[in-house]
Amino acid sequence: MAKPISEDALAAFEAEKRLRLRAGLTSLVVGTLLLATKFFAYWVTGSAAIYSDALESIANVVAAAFALAGLRFAARPADREHPYGHGKIEYFSAVFEGGLISFAAVLIVWYAIQDLVEGPKIAALDLGLALTVAAGIVNLLLGWYLVSAGRTSNSLTLVADGEHVISDFKTSVGVVAGLALVRLTGIAWLDPVAALLVSLNLAWTGVKLVRHAAGGLLDEEDRDLLARVVEACEATRVPGVIRIHRLRAIRFGRDTHADAHLIVPEFWTVEHAHEVVEDYESRVMEQPGIEGDIVFHTDPCRRRLCSVCDVEPCALRREPFRSRPSLSIEEATLTDEHFWRAQMERARSQPTA
Repeated sequence: MAKPISEDALAAFEAEKRLRLRAGLTSLVVGTLLLATKFFAYWVTGSAAIYSDALESIANVVAAAFALAGLRFAARPADREHPYGHGKIEYFSAVFEGGLISFAAVLIVWYAIQDLVEGPKIAALDLGLALTVAAGIVNLLLGWYLVSAGRTSNSLTLVADGEHVISDFKTSVGVVAGLALVRLTGIAWLDPVAALLVSLNLAWTGVKLVRHAAGGLLDEEDRDLLARVVEACEATRVPGVIRIHRLRAIRFGRDTHADAHLIVPEFWTVEHAHEVVEDYESRVMEQPGIEGDIVFHTDPCRRRLCSVCDVEPCALRREPFRSRPSLSIEEATLTDEHFWRAQMERARSQPTA
């Protein structure tokens, strides 16, 4: 079932939405200003290393514009055409951003090789250094803000954008180091070499972003999300929910969608089981960090779980209740076949009375 939307929850959702959009707009505006600063620095110096830093800023600005549009789309509620909401657009945004970073890395390699072949010419090095240092510091502060805002509002887009901006700061550090060596030694070819090193870092950052976003698009298992759901199930367990298995959970933007099989006493009526499970769904969805909807399917105990079932009285009980082990991710995600096989092995390993 979906979590009932209270006034407080609706207010929190609107606050998160405003935070996302504000952070996305900030990223776009600041990124544009930094882009202009870096290209001015390149114009006055002719440095391949500064050019590499400026190229990454192009990726920053384009990605920020795409991310802002994606955030607005992801904030739309679920509808008939999109019953699970629009949150997955954030994964597309992250893939797009990672691709841009990788493309920028290729352009930097091409320019740096040309510079090495033709011979680098650098001017106004002190001004270029000062502008690059200032831009790098602003990038670091912006990146921290975006990552913090993304984690607060459960936005993969903002986290990815913030990590990209922080990687841009690392790029600036490499550029400053390369230019400082040129300034101290007078060896001009160190400038395109620094640009090549920057391109390697950019390529790795882009590949990681694409890999992470592709995992989300393919519904790759999210251990952190599963751990939160299992913890919520344990914290709110109601009498009669004997064990849980076949748990699956995915995230679309800020929303969690989960389903699982619950083992309940076989003597319960369908109506009673439905009431208990519906109440349990509500309790689980009220836990912090769990937004969206959850669906539980009920299975009868088949008199195989008496030793871990604390429901009394039970006329069908074969053995007394002994203890109820805590639920683990490993057990919760077992399929039906593997779950019942594990229960048989557990029963064999227990000492007979």
